[in-house]
Amino acid sequence: MPTCPKCQSSFEITPEDLVFYDKISPIFNGKKFQIPSPTLCPSCRIQRRLGYRNQQNFYQRLDDFSKTNIVSLYSPNKPYKVFNDKIFWSDKWSPLEYGQDFNFNDSFFNQFRQLQINVPRSSMHQDLTNENCEYTTFSAQSHNCYLSSGFNSCENIYYSAWQVLLKDSVDCLKCTKSELLYECMDCQNCYHCLFSQNCVNCDHSYFLEDCIGCSRCIGCKNLRNKKNYIFNKPSQSEEVDKFISNLGSYKCLLETKELSDKHRKKLPSLYAHLQKTENCSGDRLENAKNCQQCFDGIVDAEDCHYCQIFGWDARDLGDCTLATKNSELLYENLAIMEVYNSAFINFCSRCNNIFYCDNLASCEHCFGCIGLRNAKYCILNKQYSKEDYDSLTSRIIPHMQKLNEWGEFFPISISPFGYNETVAQELFPLTEDEAIQKGFDWCSYKSPQPKFTKTLSADQLEKFDDIQSVPDDITKFALKCEISGNLFQIQKPELKFYQQMNIRLPRRCPKIRHLDRLHRRQPWKLWHRVCDRSGCSIEFDTAYAPEDGEIVYCEKCYLESVY
Repeated sequence: MPTCPKCQSSFEITPEDLVFYDKISPIFNGKKFQIPSPTLCPSCRIQRRLGYRNQQNFYQRLDDFSKTNIVSLYSPNKPYKVFNDKIFWSDKWSPLEYGQDFNFNDSFFNQFRQLQINVPRSSMHQDLTNENCEYTTFSAQSHNCYLSSGFNSCENIYYSAWQVLLKDSVDCLKCTKSELLYECMDCQNCYHCLFSQNCVNCDHSYFLEDCIGCSRCIGCKNLRNKKNYIFNKPSQSEEVDKFISNLGSYKCLLETKELSDKHRKKLPSLYAHLQKTENCSGDRLENAKNCQQCFDGIVDAEDCHYCQIFGWDARDLGDCTLATKNSELLYENLAIMEVYNSAFINFCSRCNNIFYCDNLASCEHCFGCIGLRNAKYCILNKQYSKEDYDSLTSRIIPHMQKLNEWGEFFPISISPFGYNETVAQELFPLTEDEAIQKGFDWCSYKSPQPKFTKTLSADQLEKFDDIQSVPDDITKFALKCEISGNLFQIQKPELKFYQQMNIRLPRRCPKIRHLDRLHRRQPWKLWHRVCDRSGCSIEFDTAYAPEDGEIVYCEKCYLESVY
């Protein structure tokens, strides 16, 4: 087995992997250019891809087109041109104006880097289908959302990520078709739920885990179709009412959270959430077939491996992160939708047969391009005929092979973001020295702190323990995060939400709350374990690490314990 040069761990390349690499290898000028086996292990490949995605750090900067202030993912000290999204998608400029001739005396990635600096970038990567969502990124068809990312068809959501059809919710992660959620993760079809995870069809409940069809339950795990339960025991309706009313107190809330965590640790967890799957390994997959080491499948995927947050009719994907909706024959891609037969691309949609491209829409047969729309047969943003395109790409790839550039995702050295700005830092945290030692950049830019009339520490918030008595002008104050020390504000709609849900003001800033949620979620990694139920010897691969102390059951034992 090969050894990863980044983390020194050994990893497997299966015969099925080799078949896939051959299948995805492109043909130019009648010759197949073989994509080699990866040099990095699956985890380091994820880390490299996510080192290209910033979805939590927003900045004020000048629009390089209009010279007006805009919100952007790119800090003002970055060397890139940045246009606001409306201008970026308009016909007021053309990415083809920045076309370059290919220079065989220079490396491909050096030339691609120059194109990165020259071609304007989209400020927030929105598609103009949103309304009142200025402070959001990678979002579409949504209304009145704030400081959120990676969502579609949502309304009135705050500080949330990876949501679909979510409404009137705050601080959520990967929830769908739900309403009035707070601090929830991986929940579907839920209503008025708080601090819950992996729940379906639940309502008016707190601190649930792996519950289905439950109502008015508190601190419960593995329940099915129950009502009025506290810590997995049936309770009187009046007792539940009293418990819920007490949760409006910050002290009571913390005590209940601690009790819930201890209680849930005593109960078994299912080794993996695999629904209607065949020959699959990973976690949170639904209606999938032949998907190996895959996580967070979004319904209907087949013959995929090493993928995360993918699906909606996906076929033959390898090493793809955030690959959604009608995607097929893809390798080493990040954030794509409706793309076919392509590799080594970032943030592309409705494209086919593109390689080493960034932020393309409705393009085909492009190589090394950035920001193009409705284009074909382009190399480094320069237009060619079909014949010249095939001829030149058949010369570029051998040139890349000689320099060991062909067959891997973009090197992290040309990421437009510092490591500490990206999702990679959230899932694979590094210090500045560690990141630089591994070849990542680090962003040292600090946004200027806004001026406030008053700053409140976490301790000073104790006098606002009753959310109903919080004055409206709290939205003019700065709150100081009890962990990071960063200042943050409460927005007016956010305050109304807390009052409606009868929950206290947060003591931690949005970034720390987001990291807290990520740390409560299982990683995109598998460990080989044996069922913890006495007398059972079934083995499985699970995202629960042995050192976590979680009781993990095989499917048979889990279902017997639940039903």
